[in-house]
Amino acid sequence: MKITIITVCYNSARTIEKTILSVANQTYKNIEYIIVDGSSKDKTVDIIEKYHTVISKWISESDRGLYDAMNKGIAMATGDLIGILNSDDVFNNEFVLEEMANFHQKNTIDASVGNILQHKENGKIIRFYSSKYWIPEKLKIGFMPPHPSIFLKKELFNTLGNYDLGFRIGADYELITRFFLKNNITWKYSGITTTAMLVGGLSSSGSDSYSLITKEIQKALSMNGLKFSPLKIQCRFLWKIIGFLKK
Repeated sequence: MKITIITVCYNSARTIEKTILSVANQTYKNIEYIIVDGSSKDKTVDIIEKYHTVISKWISESDRGLYDAMNKGIAMATGDLIGILNSDDVFNNEFVLEEMANFHQKNTIDASVGNILQHKENGKIIRFYSSKYWIPEKLKIGFMPPHPSIFLKKELFNTLGNYDLGFRIGADYELITRFFLKNNITWKYSGITTTAMLVGGLSSSGSDSYSLITKEIQKALSMNGLKFSPLKIQCRFLWKIIGFLKK
């Protein structure tokens, strides 16, 4: 089983070397590693070229944003499974892809969802973000599994489509809604903690971001013909607190 890992980057010289090394250090070796750079102005491309023996394919050119770059990576992919590793994140340990390959070989599924760790720049872990109790119906109240923990069969993108560029920060939510809820793909919780993720991304900070992603969640559900309560989506932060207290 070949696993394609896609890293999208722009001016990521400060972090991307650690990302690349976390792929290079995997015990599983049937990896296709693709990097899509948005024509960086710093030393990102120099670092990519330094590790040309680790990277299967890479391009550096202007794009229409994060999701356009992801779609470019998917178009280049030839693996059986596709996973996303952000340019300021690393795999949780060197066994992640070996465990992922074993899990998918043992289970006849289209996709798996797992867990991630979120940490600050000083390395302090501030959240264990798990998919253990997630089900697709929770998309209707604003909950998705952590995007970097999801591994999807390549063929799904061929049949169900790629990331929708009509979204600014919610195209991953729309794609997961389209795949898991509208089209009922087969999936399973892997239990694998795939990624150590640096907090502070595009969709994870500020009240303006919360408002925008709320609108885009509703847009994603509407365009896929799904009924939902706008109020429940607006109040999803309260559901998180309630769920935490119950645990």
